[in-house]
Amino acid sequence: MRSASPIDKRFDRNCNPENFPGYLAMKRGLSLLLMTFLFCAHAQGQEPAAASAGTSKPQASAAAAPEERPLPKPKSQKRSWFSRILHPFGSPKRTAPEYRDPRLRGLALDLQISPAVIKLSEVRQLEVRVTVTNLGKRAVELDFPDDQRVEILLRDGAGTVLTRWSDNHAVTPKPGTVVINPGEHIEYNETIATRELTPNKVFTLEVFFPKYPELRIRQKFLTAP
Repeated sequence: MRSASPIDKRFDRNCNPENFPGYLAMKRGLSLLLMTFLFCAHAQGQEPAAASAGTSKPQASAAAAPEERPLPKPKSQKRSWFSRILHPFGSPKRTAPEYRDPRLRGLALDLQISPAVIKLSEVRQLEVRVTVTNLGKRAVELDFPDDQRVEILLRDGAGTVLTRWSDNHAVTPKPGTVVINPGEHIEYNETIATRELTPNKVFTLEVFFPKYPELRIRQKFLTAP
């Protein structure tokens, strides 16, 4: 004899995965993780094109002004896809530019001009601060034949030099050596006259080390009346 037992439909409803409290949250989390991974992979594929577009500007500037030297190319550091998923909006670690001179490896320059608003009717001297930071793992030793460390230039929009810092400063033939340990930095604070500048125009301030021409940095600024 065969006996039939009724089907408990409540069991079917209870065993539906969608009825579990954590199922929908886990499903949304997996979807968000997949979307983040696809977005980061797409952004990583577009990086080479952006980098190649950015490297063409220094060449055009050098062609317009033969006296200008090209700046060293910054060393790009690609992040892994795992790092992009964990920190999708994080910035990569700062790295030093690539220099031809092996003695300069690990050094990075920063330039600050003050005041922020350059009103020529009030400002007679620009305050210039250049910082050299050692991002490498070994100490960098820089030798100088005299007491001049940096040179400062003011250029107009065409790249012509308007003012040269060393023209108004005496240089003493006193050799010196500067040692920058890993993680440390050294600052140079100087001033340069604004008498050759005109209002409402864009100018370029350039700082470099005469003994080490690859240590060079530029910054553009706008003057006011």
